[in-house]
Amino acid sequence: MSSSLEEERAQKKIGYKAAKKVARKVVAIAKSQTFDRLYQSLGTKEGEKEIFKLARARERKTRDLGVVRCINDEEGKVFTENDEIRERWRRFFAKLLNGEGVRDDCSRGGEFSDQ
Repeated sequence: MSSSLEEERAQKKIGYKAAKKVARKVVAIAKSQTFDRLYQSLGTKEGEKEIFKLARARERKTRDLGVVRCINDEEGKVFTENDEIRERWRRFFAKLLNGEGVRDDCSRGGEFSDQ
């Protein structure tokens, strides 16, 4: 019985490899056609605009995400505007630095030993 399972498995593997080979060819043809259309359009005025679109997209992908673009407020509402974000950070640090909502571990008194 194990030999029939092995034969079935071998047949499935052969079928998989054949399908994979066909799929690879189809993808290569589609890519080739897409690039051909792109290269033909580059000589036109619309093609020039497309070049700049591609360049901007590539630049955005490589941009560092060091700048916060959105932030949640206390209730979970999302802020995306710079003024709203700045105001939220101002409230957060004001609350933090004024001691509101901050746990004070040092006020327990005598709980720590010198050991």
